Amino acid sequence: MTERTKKLLLVGGFIFSVFAIAFVLYFLFFKPAPPPATVEETGAEIFTGELPISLEGQIVRPITEMGETSTGLQEADTIAKGGLTQTTQLTTSAVYNTVLSGDGDKINYYNTADGRFYTIDESRNVVALSQTQFPNAETVEWNKDSEKALIEFPDGSNIIYNFGSEQQVTLPNHWEDFNFSPVTNEVIAKSIALDPNNRWLVVASDDGSSTKSIQALGENADKVSVNWSPNDQVVAFAQTANSTQSGIDRNVIYPIGKNQENFKGLVVEGLNFDSLWSPSGKQLLYCVTGDYSANKPLLWIVDATASTMGDNRRSLGLNTWVDKCDWSGSSTVYCAVPLELPPNAGLQRSLYQNQPDAIYKIDLTTGKSTLVAIPAESTSMNDLQVSEDESILYFSNDSGQLELMRLK
Repeated sequence: MTERTKKLLLVGGFIFSVFAIAFVLYFLFFKPAPPPATVEETGAEIFTGELPISLEGQIVRPITEMGETSTGLQEADTIAKGGLTQTTQLTTSAVYNTVLSGDGDKINYYNTADGRFYTIDESRNVVALSQTQFPNAETVEWNKDSEKALIEFPDGSNIIYNFGSEQQVTLPNHWEDFNFSPVTNEVIAKSIALDPNNRWLVVASDDGSSTKSIQALGENADKVSVNWSPNDQVVAFAQTANSTQSGIDRNVIYPIGKNQENFKGLVVEGLNFDSLWSPSGKQLLYCVTGDYSANKPLLWIVDATASTMGDNRRSLGLNTWVDKCDWSGSSTVYCAVPLELPPNAGLQRSLYQNQPDAIYKIDLTTGKSTLVAIPAESTSMNDLQVSEDESILYFSNDSGQLELMRLK
C-alpha cells in the first residue's frame, strides 16, 4: 500500500467519525420527543379481593391493594372483616390485670395512677368498684365472678378484697403465686417457708377460715406453676422431669391434683411450657418453644382430663404465646399473633414484647385458623378478653392502655 493511499484512508476515516459523532449527538439531544401515549379509560377499579384464610395456622400477610382509597392508603373497617380494623381507646392511662366483669359485658381493671379498681363498658362509662385505694399493687388475681381480687404487694403482704361487701381478708406474707378456684370459694398458693422441708402447695378458703397443705414443694417451688382447672381436677403443673425421662426438645409436665392424685405425665415438644384451660377443663391450650419451631413459641392443644391426659395432642401452627389468647366457648380461641417473629424469639421474649400483632380465630372443631383483623394502628395486643356474645374484643396496647375492637 502506497503512502498516498494510507493518507486517503486516514482522511476518510476521520470524516466518517465526525459524521457518526454528529448523528449520535443529534439523536440524544435534538430529536423531538414522541407524542404522549393515549390511556383508554375503562372505569374499573383494580383490587385483589379479601384476605385469604389461613388453613394451617400460617400467618397471612395483609395485601396492600385491598380496599385502597384514592390516596393509596388502605381503609380500615369499623367491624373486623379480615383486614385493617379500627380500634377504640377506652383509657388514657395504662391499666393492669383486666378481666371481664361478671355479666360478661364490661371490663374490670386496676389503675396504678390512683390505686383503685374500676369497671368500664364499650361506651367508656367508668365506675369505681370501690373507693378503697390499694397503692403499688404488684399482682392481682380475680375470682370466677370477678367480684373478689387477690392482691399481692411488694412488701410481701397479701389480701383478698370483696368489692360487694367491701371486706378484706389478710393472708400470710410467705404465701405467693396465688390462683382462685374456678368452681369453689378457695385459693391455691405456694407457702414458701425458710426451711425447704416446710414448703407446700396450700389450698385455703377465700375468707381465711381454713387451710390445707396438699403437696410438698421442697427445692422445686420454682418448677411448679399453679393453674386450677375448671373441672376441679388439676390445681398445678410441675416441670420436674429429668433429662432421661424427657429428651432433646421434649419435656414431661406432671399435673398435680388437689387430693394427691397420680395423673399421667403430659409430654410436650419443647421448653417454656405455659398453659390456658378450656372453659370446661377438658382441654388444655399451651405453648412451648423448640428447635422444630426455630425456637419460636408454638401453640398446641391437648385433651387434659384425669382419664384423657395427653390424648389428641396436636400443633395449631400459630407462633405466639398462650397468654395472648382467650377462649370463647368450648371450641373457639382468639389469639394475638405477632406479624413478625425472628428465630429464637421464644427464648428471649422480653425483646419482642411490643411486636405488632394480628388477631386470629381458631376453630378447634376443624383445626382451622382464620385471620380476623389487623389493628389499623400497629400495636402489640395483650390481656385479650372476648365478650360473651363475641361482638367485642378488649385488649391492652403496647402502652398499657385499654382498647376495644368490634368483631360483630
